Amino acid sequence: MNTLSTHVLDATAGAPATGLEVTLTDSDGAVLGAGVTDDDGRITSVTESPLPTGTYTLTFATGDWFAVRAVENFYPEVSITFRIPDGQSHFHVPLLLSPFSYSTYRGS
Repeated sequence: MNTLSTHVLDATAGAPATGLEVTLTDSDGAVLGAGVTDDDGRITSVTESPLPTGTYTLTFATGDWFAVRAVENFYPEVSITFRIPDGQSHFHVPLLLSPFSYSTYRGS
């Protein structure tokens, strides 16, 4: 079974995105976990239960996060859909965020 973590960095401030809400859903849209990034912009375990092989989506509430900071932004949310293959143990999905762009990759 697999574990999942995430890390969000605010590229415009050069700092962790603290207090950003994140939700994990499966391919049917069922919510499997949720959390809020800590002072380092991290959620070390998005769900309490290990994840089987499958397709999942992390949704980051970026519009709300920027609105609290009175920052105009383009994306009300960022959704990253990814697949967890068989035989792996840990997945890390980072998000580099700015008001008008974002990037992600499979982290370690």
